[in-house]
Amino acid sequence: MRYYLESDGRVFVIDRDGTLDLPNREEISFGFDDIGRLAANEPVLFCVPRLTRFPHQWPGKDELASCDNASPLLQQAIHASMPRVVVEGIVIERGEILLVKGSRGLIKGRWSLPGGFLRFGEDPQSGLLREIREELRVKGQVESLITVEAKLGDTSLLHWIMFFYRVSVTGQVNPDPDEISEAHFFPLKRAVDLVADGLMRQVVAAVATEASSRSQT
Repeated sequence: MRYYLESDGRVFVIDRDGTLDLPNREEISFGFDDIGRLAANEPVLFCVPRLTRFPHQWPGKDELASCDNASPLLQQAIHASMPRVVVEGIVIERGEILLVKGSRGLIKGRWSLPGGFLRFGEDPQSGLLREIREELRVKGQVESLITVEAKLGDTSLLHWIMFFYRVSVTGQVNPDPDEISEAHFFPLKRAVDLVADGLMRQVVAAVATEASSRSQT
């Protein structure tokens, strides 16, 4: 097991004959708290060091990411430690919610909400409307922010930041087959069972509960 220790953008590394690398446990002389595994070719644990002062002597992660003498494992760990930001749209019409099944990527063959990765320089709302245009070939309008959530992926081992928006769409949904194999509206309770991602399922369940409560008042 190797250890990735980061504090305020600074990373603790070991110099191995001129190559900067991640430390083993016996090479760490201070306390730290385990956070979770990182996506790398060999086991790497992300940790927060317990320090009494800012580690000025440690190199910055942005510097290390492109450093010529950084080991491939160190560069992988830095890349894996970067949060991934995604935007998700909740489109509800006549009491049913729109779900999509991916043709490729992380949602291939899995029911999900329409949305995707935020591009560099994009704000979350613009990113979501772009994804809706690309995936479903319709125009969307953001109505409200529902919630912002975060998780560590069980399989991906990545840190996900997820923005969920209530969205309306104009026109007939016409999914781009390169991205989306199917797109259908489902009753909210049925959608809770279909959505593959656990955190996304929780948000859809909360929306379904809220909709049920409103219908009973």
